[in-house]
Amino acid sequence: MSGSTQIRLEGLSVGYGARAVQRDLDLEIRRGDIFVIMGGSGCGKSTLMRAMTGLLAPLAGRILFDGESFWDASPAARARRIRRHGVMYQGGALWSSMTLEENVALPLQQYTDLGPRQVRELVDYKLALVGLGGCGALYPAEISGGMRKRAGVARAMALDPEVLFFDEPSAGLDPLSARLLDELIVELKHSLGATMVVVTHDLASIFAIADEAVFLDAERGTMLTTGDPRWLRDHAADARVRAFLRRGAA
Repeated sequence: MSGSTQIRLEGLSVGYGARAVQRDLDLEIRRGDIFVIMGGSGCGKSTLMRAMTGLLAPLAGRILFDGESFWDASPAARARRIRRHGVMYQGGALWSSMTLEENVALPLQQYTDLGPRQVRELVDYKLALVGLGGCGALYPAEISGGMRKRAGVARAMALDPEVLFFDEPSAGLDPLSARLLDELIVELKHSLGATMVVVTHDLASIFAIADEAVFLDAERGTMLTTGDPRWLRDHAADARVRAFLRRGAA
């Protein structure tokens, strides 16, 4: 299930301009794990993910994938690394003027030399993996929010990534759709063997999917702890972590 370290943050600080949102982050993510970045609103979860996915250069420190520093690499090397990752954005980020199969086909058409028939077969396979078999001809506006999220996952998987990033996957979904999406993420972990990094503040999702998690604190502007969230809920040394993970408990 879990393996060697695939992603490492070393002394990482992220933010905008001269303002650090999170600083001095040091953590490791094991190959094949579902790793959750958790914390309250405004703590910098999505900012950290932007740095990890190549959208925002860090203010200090390093992000290493398989021992190689991402931001110290050349632009060409960073581009090659990014193609080994997949990202499901919070809103799905599907092109509204394109069908689901056209959305999923886009990265295959841009970054591979596959012919139309091979692309079509792969698109059908990816849509089937996320439970959308036979839905390829539909447009995003014609399907539910949960289905749009699943289509976003299918597109993120198009190039068979080593690492999948999810930005608030359950945001805007009803509890049943959110639970089904959580189940899909766990199923994909086992079937694909990819490492998954998930940004969320949703407790049900955290406990359902996480192997390990980091808690980012907005007030201190740094991480407070890492570990299995089920263990942290009862044993974390910092009361703020326990309070976050016990929200709504009787």
